[in-house]
Amino acid sequence: MSMAAVVCRTPQNTVTNCFSFSLGFSSRVLFNPFVFTQWKRTFTTHVLCHAKKEEKLVVVGGGAAGVYGAIHAKTIAPHLNVVIIEKGKPLSKVKISGGGRCNVTNGHCADNLILAENYPRGHKELRGSFFNVHGPVDTMSWFTSHGVELKIEDDGRAFPVSNSSSSVIDCLMTEVQRRGVSMQTKKNVTAVSVLSCGKFLLEIKQLPAGSSEQVEVDYLLIATGSSRQGYEIASQLGHSIVEPMPSLFTFKIEDLRLRELSGVSFPKVKVRLKLDSLQKNIPQLTQVGPLLITHWGLSGPAILRLSAWGARYLFSSGYKGRLIVDFIPDVHIESLKTIISRHKLQFAKQKVVNSCPLEFGITKRFWSYLLERQGLSGDILWASISNNALISIGSLLKDCTFEIKGKGPFKDEFVTAGGVPLSEVSLNTMKSKICSNLFFAGEILNVDGVTGGFNFQVKYM
Repeated sequence: MSMAAVVCRTPQNTVTNCFSFSLGFSSRVLFNPFVFTQWKRTFTTHVLCHAKKEEKLVVVGGGAAGVYGAIHAKTIAPHLNVVIIEKGKPLSKVKISGGGRCNVTNGHCADNLILAENYPRGHKELRGSFFNVHGPVDTMSWFTSHGVELKIEDDGRAFPVSNSSSSVIDCLMTEVQRRGVSMQTKKNVTAVSVLSCGKFLLEIKQLPAGSSEQVEVDYLLIATGSSRQGYEIASQLGHSIVEPMPSLFTFKIEDLRLRELSGVSFPKVKVRLKLDSLQKNIPQLTQVGPLLITHWGLSGPAILRLSAWGARYLFSSGYKGRLIVDFIPDVHIESLKTIISRHKLQFAKQKVVNSCPLEFGITKRFWSYLLERQGLSGDILWASISNNALISIGSLLKDCTFEIKGKGPFKDEFVTAGGVPLSEVSLNTMKSKICSNLFFAGEILNVDGVTGGFNFQVKYM
């Protein structure tokens, strides 16, 4: 792996004492290949209330979106009483994300249009000035200014230099304590209603005892991720819900011979999804990237991106379909045939199974798998292969079909498609268009990204 990019930014913040979830940034950013340097940064805010009495904001959900939102609310409005209510352990998903390293965002997408195209749900709505409010550069700036040094890897993912999600968790929890945000765990908000005075009345259940209390609050931020709890609360307050379903999952392939290749990887393949229920051509259902063979099927970034763009189509088809893989996308079929023919002449007296053209860049194990699929004996010599067999091998490398039998068996999908429609939320403030003083953050919304740090960026919206 090449040198990682280290992000070093020290923002100069001017904070206005008023309450909002939206910060407008006016930034001049100097880019070189590895370092981001911010020259100037100012904040503008949307005032909600100038009341002198202490007001209360409850954040439902103690994940990255809820904690980050609570910190920013308290930063902008120090007078505000901010309380996070979490039924489990705070930031539990952060701990295991990115293989325990936590990719906080993606550092290769400074252009908003390019960035928005990484969101299967939300790419149309996010194309405008949305990420000007808080984009990846702002996310990296915030973490580095709070003591988390970041590096940008070759694929754009931004990780802590420590390679540990604990750095991110410790940073967020330190800010929670420093800002005076109250964190209440083992509690569950079971119902919400709006009082005649405009306040919210929350029904909060203590876990596991089961005792309940009612609490009145001025503002409410729902950041419950993809849990049913958040959808029910949003519905109680008048919002519609786009049917939730998994995104970012692996494919189950029932092929005993393929199972023996578990662990074999390919740095670059082209994968296409074919479904009987889908006749039209959708460009996003073709993806290019790394692929990994597992003991249950196929995984890797190319598969995960494909599952994200095809999430609703795959859900409708019962997760059944065909996957067509081009294992050498940079080699044209005619060039491939030439390579095989030349190899046949050069290694005529060698067994086919023992001699694979180096230009293909595939392992001997996978080469044997392809030969078996073509019904070629391992003892056959290159000199004995017919021209038709040569063409068949080439076609299989460029157009190898696998039957998809379902999602990966471990329910390892990290992201959900669906939730509160973006059309029901003001994207400049994340404020509900339906219910006053109600806000949303993170995966509760119908927006999800492909793998690579894009889903964590949504949590800071």
